[in-house]
Amino acid sequence: MDFLKSIASIAASGMRAQGERLKVVSENVANANSMSTEPGGDPYRRKTISFAEAVDRASGSSMVAVAAVSRDMSEFELSYDPAHPAADEQGFIKMTNVNPLLEMANMREASRSYEANMNMFEAGRDMRNRMIDLLK
Repeated sequence: MDFLKSIASIAASGMRAQGERLKVVSENVANANSMSTEPGGDPYRRKTISFAEAVDRASGSSMVAVAAVSRDMSEFELSYDPAHPAADEQGFIKMTNVNPLLEMANMREASRSYEANMNMFEAGRDMRNRMIDLLK
């Protein structure tokens, strides 16, 4: 079993997972002001991502993988705007359940996690290079 290769595999799985998380967050931010085009219709619903442990059978290493990308089923906020084309009979429009502040916090956390995995990958690479230098 090559432990240094395991380090690289574990770090790469973390970077892939955080990359997917960043995609979900960026989609949420891009649709933060989206509204329905039909009266009483639902606007963009925030996406969430969850992770699961994946075991590499060859090395026995625990890695991270995306378990699911799902929708946040929390209630939409209502805003009174009877002139809006998407307003219902009472004059309310549904606002998306995306909170830009929460999404920015998620983006920052995913970015830091990606960076930590990259540092682990580089540390493994440095250990491999030192080992090769010692064997010369």
